[in-house]
Amino acid sequence: MTFKNDFLWGGATAANQLEGAYNIEGKGLSVADAMPGGKERLNILASPGFDWTIDEKKYVYPNHFGIDHYHHFKEDIALFAEMGFKAYRFSVAWSRIFPQGDELTPNEAGLNFYDQLIDECLKYKIEPVITISHYEMPLHLAKVYGGWKNRDLIEFYVRYAQVLLERYQDKVKYWMTFNEINSATFFAGLSQGLVPSNGGDDKTNIFQAWHNQFVASAKTVNYGHQLNKDLQIGCMSIYSTTYSFDANPVNQIATQQSIQEFNYFCNDVQVRGAYPAFTERLHKKHGVKAELLKITDEDLSIIKSGTVDYIGFSYYMSTVESKTGEGVEASGNMVLGGVKNPFLKESEWGWAVDPDGLRYALNDLYGRYQVPLFIVENGLGAIDTVDNEGLINDDYRIDYLRRHIKAMNSAVEDGVELLGYTPWGCIDLVSASTGEMSKRYGFIYVDLDDEGNGTGARMKKKTFDWYKEVIASNGEKL
Repeated sequence: MTFKNDFLWGGATAANQLEGAYNIEGKGLSVADAMPGGKERLNILASPGFDWTIDEKKYVYPNHFGIDHYHHFKEDIALFAEMGFKAYRFSVAWSRIFPQGDELTPNEAGLNFYDQLIDECLKYKIEPVITISHYEMPLHLAKVYGGWKNRDLIEFYVRYAQVLLERYQDKVKYWMTFNEINSATFFAGLSQGLVPSNGGDDKTNIFQAWHNQFVASAKTVNYGHQLNKDLQIGCMSIYSTTYSFDANPVNQIATQQSIQEFNYFCNDVQVRGAYPAFTERLHKKHGVKAELLKITDEDLSIIKSGTVDYIGFSYYMSTVESKTGEGVEASGNMVLGGVKNPFLKESEWGWAVDPDGLRYALNDLYGRYQVPLFIVENGLGAIDTVDNEGLINDDYRIDYLRRHIKAMNSAVEDGVELLGYTPWGCIDLVSASTGEMSKRYGFIYVDLDDEGNGTGARMKKKTFDWYKEVIASNGEKL
């Protein structure tokens, strides 16, 4: 294997999916706290009647309790250290620091929790990798301000980010401003706080929200670099390798345009510092009223000056574009459209398993942007079972990870500069798309079901010892 000696092997989580403790020690509610659990979660968010109201008589809210990492973080990080983690990517809960989002001073009790969490990582020489906002903006900002389409959120976010950067600049080197910023293409409720009842069905609002996030991100990057030149602040997006169904030029052009829209648009702004040439085409495609977008010359100057240091991205699946309508429609959970790929197997949730697509993604991103890359999410969601001897034999997950690590190595041999690999859900947690516990990703099993019943006990899966050996050998032993 050709991974460098300081390669950042580790794992990734998000505050809203594992911390729990949703209403204690001053924490305010977040949009994640208002998302019902179950397979219809995204459909509920997209319904006209959804207005961010919590209705506990009608719905279960798994994010309220997560896996109670808030009270078990020392135990969990000790397990990560036992695996040999070099890095742990996690997020800070915005509403734990600014409960409503628009306060002038932070909640010290919330900061104290992250003081302890970061120090616990450093105790084991685990590099903290922090996502500043990961699908958990304060609920107040969605309900009262209308989400990220409101420019006031730039000020609120930057104030929040500055608090984190100032407090942890000497302890945390790697940061990301927004999780999967391009997910608003399909799931604006998660990343922008926009649902139909507050303008989420109008693409003009989506693009305005993106612009406001771009400005907020650039301001944060500039502030961080002024504060400490050694800080590495990246963006983070979903990458979905997209193939054309066939050689028909119609499908080829559709594939190219799909890649530009989903994989390049947000990265272009944050890495290159300017809107791409195809922006006007996207506006026309989605009926965006460009004349209503509030974009100033000062905004564009800030975006130009505040480009990121690296690209963090998630990779789970590839997709197939068929503009001509041929092929069988893809229908898996959270699949980004297109048709099924007859050459690939799918996960239990209908996601095409495509390690070669990861090699393609790495080469594509590095070739286009020439900045370091960081795979901060990748993994297999599956139903794991505990056998009569108390063992969790997840060989299917080992096979998935092994093949993707081999693909990563091939990309490094191709010349890609890769910082690290933090597979998603290194410990079982609540699924973002469905609120389920049964869609498990972790190396560590957590004894909780979809309704939150169970002991919460942590148990090592077969992948635990396997991944421990992968890290110890720097990827040589797979």
